Amino acid sequence: MFQLCAILTAAPKNDKDDQMSVEVERKFVFSADTLKKLDEIGAVCVGQQQFQDQYFDTPQFNLTLRDMWLRKRKGCWELKCSMAELSRAKETGGEQFKAAALCTRYKEITNLPEIQLRVQEVIKDRDTETSPLLQDESWLSTMNLVCFADFTTVRRSFTLEEEGVQIDLDQADFGYQVGEVEVVVPQGGDMQSALERIDRTAQKLGLTGDKRVEGKMHVYLKRNHPEHYAKLLSERIL
Repeated sequence: MFQLCAILTAAPKNDKDDQMSVEVERKFVFSADTLKKLDEIGAVCVGQQQFQDQYFDTPQFNLTLRDMWLRKRKGCWELKCSMAELSRAKETGGEQFKAAALCTRYKEITNLPEIQLRVQEVIKDRDTETSPLLQDESWLSTMNLVCFADFTTVRRSFTLEEEGVQIDLDQADFGYQVGEVEVVVPQGGDMQSALERIDRTAQKLGLTGDKRVEGKMHVYLKRNHPEHYAKLLSERIL
């Protein structure tokens, strides 16, 4: 089983570089057999890392109900903002849109002042009209933001050079594991080629099915915050 999504991210190499890239991802359920298959198809392990994710929102879920995800990972802030027009591609029909039917696209903002401005615009809190402090995290309380999810992930990463893809196997500390096949292309690049490379990799891994595979956040909320999960589900965010 797998899920396709595309995440638009800011290139992290240079703060002055405003070029964007698109991460095309296909989520899947993995098992011990997946490791064997990775070895068989020639995927190379490029390392393992552990990181903590903390997600923040207002008690009224102002951000997540707009499909905006404020996250702190390894000391760095990220704001993922949905660009929902991609999901409407499935309404166009045709063979070329079948692979995109389960896609989502997110713009990822990593510049803290811009993150704060975007969040401030959403919550429309007059008390936040002055520039938030950047030296500490007092801006969180100023904007009434609280942590609603906190978990650690162990990630093993592989590359399949012939397809130019990365394969990540994630194990979250709340007992959920999920894999993804990823290709990064520049904004405006050949998305169809990326989808085809991912599809070929999925076939090599023996992945089948056409249903969405739940991401870590889906499962975390379902298990720990069912009311929050239900609201997002009713708004078709999840």
